[in-house]
Amino acid sequence: MSTIDSLKDRTTPVFSADDVTVLFVLGGPGAGKGTQCERLVARYGFAHLSAGDLLRAEQARPDSEFGELIRDHIRNGLIVPMEVTIALLEAAMRQVLDEPTAVTDTASADKSTGRRKGKFLIDGFPRKLDQAVKFEEAVVPARFVLFFDCPEAEMERRLLERGKTSGREDDNAESIRKRFRTFVDTSMPVVDYFDKQGRVVRVDATPAPDQVFVDTQAHLAKRLSDDVVPS
Repeated sequence: MSTIDSLKDRTTPVFSADDVTVLFVLGGPGAGKGTQCERLVARYGFAHLSAGDLLRAEQARPDSEFGELIRDHIRNGLIVPMEVTIALLEAAMRQVLDEPTAVTDTASADKSTGRRKGKFLIDGFPRKLDQAVKFEEAVVPARFVLFFDCPEAEMERRLLERGKTSGREDDNAESIRKRFRTFVDTSMPVVDYFDKQGRVVRVDATPAPDQVFVDTQAHLAKRLSDDVVPS
């Protein structure tokens, strides 16, 4: 994993956008990002990297220097320091690019250059504007934000239902409302930032998952080439 110090100092992306396609996947907690990402992986062969899952895995790793810090931030609905999250994402991307058989069709080699190519859905990131800027500066520029837009009341209903079986500490009413406020205050400015650059694909996430996926496919077909999302 990249060290925190090297990330802070880095001003040139480690991957080329010509070789590595990244879509940031955003939406409020309970908008259905994970479900749609699973379907996009199955249909198009993206690698799905969930920032939240990576943080939870690091939190649980016995010798992690960041475990307690991550645990406290997640429990209180706060955003983990960006260098930790970006370092985990970069390490996960490198692992996929180095081990192309891990996800079917996710990574391949350009025979003319020998460079590794890959395509990634980064789910639940960036959650703050400084994260977006630093990731694009130090790792790779994203193509666009795939934003699943869903009313807060519907998201709360979904999360409370999920909480009955998920076992997640943050699937309770108090934590859910903290997460909503954090999302509105910190993540919506990210969506607005990319929207002003014409780099947001907005999908209505209120309907059933099947319909949301049909709509998502239609949007991606308009924005990405056939080698990324074959028809």
